[in-house]
Amino acid sequence: METMAVRALTTTCCIAGGGPAGMVLGLLLARAGVDVRVLEKHADFLRDFRGDTIHPSTLEVMHELGLLERLLELPHDEAPQIHGWVGDLRLVVADFTHLPTRCRFLAFMPQWDLLSFLAKEAQRFPGFALHMETDATDLVEEGGRIAGLRALGPDGPLEIRADLVVAADGRSSAVRAKSGLPVEVLGAPMDVLWFRLSAKPGDPAETTGRFDAGRIFIAIHRTAHWQCGYVIQKGSFEEVRERGLEAFRQDVARLAPFPGERARELGSWDEVKLLTVRVDRLTRWSRPGLLCIGDAAHAMSPVGGVGINLAIQDAVAAANRLALPLRERRLTPGDLEAVERRRALPTRLTQRAQVLAQNRVIRRVLADSGTLSAPAPVRLLARSALLRRVTGRLVGLGVRPEHVRSPAIAVARG
Repeated sequence: METMAVRALTTTCCIAGGGPAGMVLGLLLARAGVDVRVLEKHADFLRDFRGDTIHPSTLEVMHELGLLERLLELPHDEAPQIHGWVGDLRLVVADFTHLPTRCRFLAFMPQWDLLSFLAKEAQRFPGFALHMETDATDLVEEGGRIAGLRALGPDGPLEIRADLVVAADGRSSAVRAKSGLPVEVLGAPMDVLWFRLSAKPGDPAETTGRFDAGRIFIAIHRTAHWQCGYVIQKGSFEEVRERGLEAFRQDVARLAPFPGERARELGSWDEVKLLTVRVDRLTRWSRPGLLCIGDAAHAMSPVGGVGINLAIQDAVAAANRLALPLRERRLTPGDLEAVERRRALPTRLTQRAQVLAQNRVIRRVLADSGTLSAPAPVRLLARSALLRRVTGRLVGLGVRPEHVRSPAIAVARG
């Protein structure tokens, strides 16, 4: 049997993963005059992403790049506040209207639109190349450093030599698995069932979460549909299925902020997707020639919906520190370690808050079989506008938000 020839390519930076972190880093590096290749294993971006949230801090990055107006021309929904129900108490969980940013709202946009937009903007720079249907499979190691990666593309195997390989290929990162970097598992008590139901005129145009005894329901209002998340105890999906689809529809009908009969739109379990929640982080993000960012460095809980925000912030910080060393071909392991030092604290603090919420709130709610009443901190949040602004800042901006400092050296095509 004839063996396919391995195609050899050379670049300055090779990024595995064409998600938000990989695309933003590729755009910023190409803008700074760095030759960069991004590998995306799928043929297109048209997949059912769960993370369609664009936070105010990310919108601020788009503003700093001069892309905000064009981005917001794409179809999207805006949420200046996040609402919630805890038992019978309705409250504003987070208020973004006082943030010191251009956009004081969460934007909900299909992630394929965001990624296509970023790809189009990045491809205006001559040093950027996007390889679709190209799956990173292994690392190339020479003399104790990572010198590139191996991948399988539509035309067969290829080997890409690079000064830097960046793993931005998500929580199931193949590059991270091959790196041997140690992982600390923090755990999660829940999984999430995701599905869509239609939105109708007269529905409340707000994003909301409902906490009730034994049940948590998230409803994100989109123009044409509701993106729904039904939180279940870790590993209990088969038990939910055994109760039957009709019992599940009835639970959704009781919790939804829109007319309950719409739950009957769920015709089969094929329309309900299981998100297995995992929270972990690398204890070291880099090796010589390799850097992990985003979910490849730290898988986040869905609490607060901040995973994409953290990933993009990693990308901005990485570009700020690495663009010139890469362009001048003088990258050192110390540069990579500096990126981790910059982003480790925001990651740890955010994960600490998520794990606290998981253990103190979510675990207890899911285990409760009685009548849920709002605890004292929730009642205080309901009464305090200041606290709602604080939660808005934590969700909308996060800890130590990044700003674009990488240079704009390359000339974009018109």
